[in-house]
Amino acid sequence: MPSALIDLRPFRASGAFTRLWIGSTLTGLGGQLTLVTVMLHVFELTSSTFAVSMVAVAGLVPMILAGLYGGMLADAFDRRKVALIAAVITFASTLLLAVLTWAHLETIWWLYVLSVVNAAANSVSLATRTAIIPRLLPRQLLASASALNGITIGVMLMVGPALAGILVAMTGYGWTYTIDVVLMLAMFLGLWTLPALRPEGTVIRPGLASLIDGWQFLRRAGNIRMQYILDITAMTFGQPMALYPALGTLLLGGGAVTTGALTASVAAGTFLSSLFSGRIVRYRWHGRGIERAIQAYGACILAFGAVLLVGIWLPPVSETTVNLGLIVAACIALAGSGASDNISSIYRSTMMQASVPDNIRGRLQGIFVVVVTGGPRLGALYVGALAAISSLWFPPLLGGLLVIVIVAMLVRLSPRFRAYDAENPEP
Repeated sequence: MPSALIDLRPFRASGAFTRLWIGSTLTGLGGQLTLVTVMLHVFELTSSTFAVSMVAVAGLVPMILAGLYGGMLADAFDRRKVALIAAVITFASTLLLAVLTWAHLETIWWLYVLSVVNAAANSVSLATRTAIIPRLLPRQLLASASALNGITIGVMLMVGPALAGILVAMTGYGWTYTIDVVLMLAMFLGLWTLPALRPEGTVIRPGLASLIDGWQFLRRAGNIRMQYILDITAMTFGQPMALYPALGTLLLGGGAVTTGALTASVAAGTFLSSLFSGRIVRYRWHGRGIERAIQAYGACILAFGAVLLVGIWLPPVSETTVNLGLIVAACIALAGSGASDNISSIYRSTMMQASVPDNIRGRLQGIFVVVVTGGPRLGALYVGALAAISSLWFPPLLGGLLVIVIVAMLVRLSPRFRAYDAENPEP
């Protein structure tokens, strides 16, 4: 019987994959550290949940454009060089953020602008790095590589936000941004040691013809298109991250430490589900796996909203007075959402990498990155706007229910997606 523990064969199969994984993990840790710190920074300057949500929303259009164009670059040029250039831009913007903070010159607009630059550069980098992986590993190990990516995400989100909350509370913002600058150096090691990786097959230079070619492929690729739609649905209605700073101040107590704990709980679920993914990666019916995992995600977000609803009837809180029971219950619900989302991500990523030809994989990965990172930004807008006119508990309660219902309806209309077989991948 296969082991329930994570499959480590990708590390043994490819040293290049191993180095890229280590670099991505350390760089992602620093990136999440900065993301949560920027949220806390904006909330301190504005005391507005809507302003926090706009950190994510402001980068949406640039991120979409960068993801699409970055995918075209990855399908036309050496993917190693494209990823390195994107990493340099991300490094420079993070360094500037640290310098401005140490000089006490940071403003709400600088935080927005540099967050936008980071989002755009990360879209290009992530699309390119993801398109590289199928060139480093055989197809039968792609699901295992996706599970290892879940370990990366788990470490990023579990350690980064918790550390951000502690560092901001104890040392301020400057040191937190500076640590990200140092951690980002690991990405250059992981990318620099890769071989040259030009796309295989017919190459179309970036431009309108390349975009049209990718769009025509996507029109024929019903399974890929459906997974995009399902993920956007889940992230738009079931992503409550923009609420965390306000929850730590107004409803649960504990301030920045609670904000970090809530974010880290999602990562804990991601980490544990990858750690025990040995049997998950061997399940061949990826369409069904995606459907069930996203509906479980919706149920967890609904439970999170229910926990917050209970909180409105309890005594007031502060940074030193907390509703510990509610914090624990909220963290458990969010851990479940992280586990469910990670299982869906394993199947979605493997479907993308296994069924899409190499010479178009960059463009499809660019769209995939736009979906994965753009969906939460739409979710931030949904949560921020709805919380502003209602209560903090209402957006996740309604959103979780919408995710469950909408996903069930969409998959019922697409029997081919539900029958997707990883042993015979078809886009």
